[in-house]
Amino acid sequence: IELKSGILSILLKTGIVFTQLDLWLGLFYCDGKWKEAIVKKEGSVISASMDELREQTLEPRVQKLDVDSPVYIGGIPPEIQNTYKELGLEQGFGGCMKDVKFTRGAVVNLASVSSSAVRVNLDGCLSTDSAVNCRGNDSILVYRGKEQSVYENGLQPFTEYLYRVVALNEGGSVSSEWTRVRTRESVPQNVPTPSRVHSINGYSIEVTWDKPAGVIGAIEKYILKAYEEDGPSVPITSAELADTGMLTGILTGLHPFTNYAVTLTACTLAGCTESLHALNISTPQEAPEDVQPPTAISFPMLLLLSWSPPKTPNGIITQYTLYLNGVPIYLGNGTKYVVKDLAVFTPYQFLLTACTAAGCTNSSQVTLFTAQLPPSHVDAPLLTVLDSRTIYVQWKEPVEVNGILDRYMIYIANNEQNFTKWSVIYNSTELFLDYTIQQLFPGTEYLIKLAACTGGGCSVSEASRAVTDESTPEGVPAPKAHSYSSDSFNISWAKPEYPNGIITSYGLYMNGVLMQNSSQLNYYAYGLAPWSLHSFRVQACTAKGCALGPLVEARTMEAAPEGTLDVFATVDGSKMVQVKWLGPNKPNGQLTYTVLVTGLFYADQ
Repeated sequence: IELKSGILSILLKTGIVFTQLDLWLGLFYCDGKWKEAIVKKEGSVISASMDELREQTLEPRVQKLDVDSPVYIGGIPPEIQNTYKELGLEQGFGGCMKDVKFTRGAVVNLASVSSSAVRVNLDGCLSTDSAVNCRGNDSILVYRGKEQSVYENGLQPFTEYLYRVVALNEGGSVSSEWTRVRTRESVPQNVPTPSRVHSINGYSIEVTWDKPAGVIGAIEKYILKAYEEDGPSVPITSAELADTGMLTGILTGLHPFTNYAVTLTACTLAGCTESLHALNISTPQEAPEDVQPPTAISFPMLLLLSWSPPKTPNGIITQYTLYLNGVPIYLGNGTKYVVKDLAVFTPYQFLLTACTAAGCTNSSQVTLFTAQLPPSHVDAPLLTVLDSRTIYVQWKEPVEVNGILDRYMIYIANNEQNFTKWSVIYNSTELFLDYTIQQLFPGTEYLIKLAACTGGGCSVSEASRAVTDESTPEGVPAPKAHSYSSDSFNISWAKPEYPNGIITSYGLYMNGVLMQNSSQLNYYAYGLAPWSLHSFRVQACTAKGCALGPLVEARTMEAAPEGTLDVFATVDGSKMVQVKWLGPNKPNGQLTYTVLVTGLFYADQ
């Protein structure tokens, strides 16, 4: 059923048979008043009427018309139009309808029974000023010329206009059919502020508004926006509502206990307009979110707990409840609490509850440990001497560790340093229970202590004592021989660098002969010849054997020569005498000679 160029046309297709009925209306319906159009099929008779005008025709082959598909009023979707191209359907209806009813039933409320609406205003007719605009005799000349297109402006928004073209030459004129076109909507003006805002909960609100007045065109959608007061100019959340018949909408995504300014935006196809003013609302409190578990500064027998306010408090925090192993131990508004009388290095389960006036939320459960202490007691290590340079050390794990055992350390000192200097000879996190100390000195007494360490510190055992097996001395020093007269020596020496045990005796060899074998560190040799050369060597002995030091040579002091000098003089020419002599029997040192000559000498010329 179509209304085109003053003709109400009905096209009926049953099977392969087409039936068409045309009711000529002319401009009868273009008077700005309501017209009642009736289309009927009674048996083989198809009729159409508008007010007092009526037309009918007979269907060639009578068939029952059963309608089991949706009924489209005002136009059809493109996919349907493509299916029935043979009907030659035109563009959708532009105008107003009311009181639509079918053969059986009352008047249909299109707003309530329609399943979809595209560019339809279901609130009534937009205007009644079409009486002049659709009358052909009252048309206005838009353009005269030879061009085949024209652009007309200054039209009313969302208004239907009829156009036709008249072609003229000297022989006459011919007119086209009237073509109907509607201008687009305008952007809404004077969008009202929401009339009522009601909080559903802390996260959503219900907004009610009045329909904008003076909107020319169909409203496509409404948009609700919420801005934080004194916040950025960008909305925190928004909601688009496509059902423009509803003047109430739900806005979600809000934050509890927050002040918001709510606006309404109305949109047509031409654009959107937001209300100039906003309606303020404060969302109610809700239970907190993101409650953080407590943290602790650990001590051996207490925990200093603290916690931060919830990341999203959703209101005013009225109370915190702290649970220890499921039992509440603190209620209040503070953010710190000291838990006392705890066991050393023991796990405890804590949970924090934060409350607002709307409810409470628990944090995740957290396990916190008290601090470690050094082990309560460490037994002295067990020492086994393997040889003259090796001691095998064994120990036991402490009974009360008071934490996580981290490492063992071994301290060592020896009698050469009077046990005053302790050195760390072993420090390892590999928790073995033995260690072999090598490269020690033979025949040396050692004190060895064990330290066991946790994260809370170290405890040191009492010292265990061990003496390495003796060996022959090493580093026997060279003796020092000092001669203070021409016939004696004072000889002294030091202890070996490495005694390797207890020195039982020192032996002094002079010229290869053992002169002394005792515990003395010196010797006096006398009755020697002046300026005589002698060799000395020291021998040091332990129970395991003896070792010799290096050989040293030294001379006694010089003395006056002993004996006579035999001198021989031979004349050698008129002015020269050759003198020769024989040395003394006992030089007693390094000799120097002086020749004395007396008599007359030639003077130098």
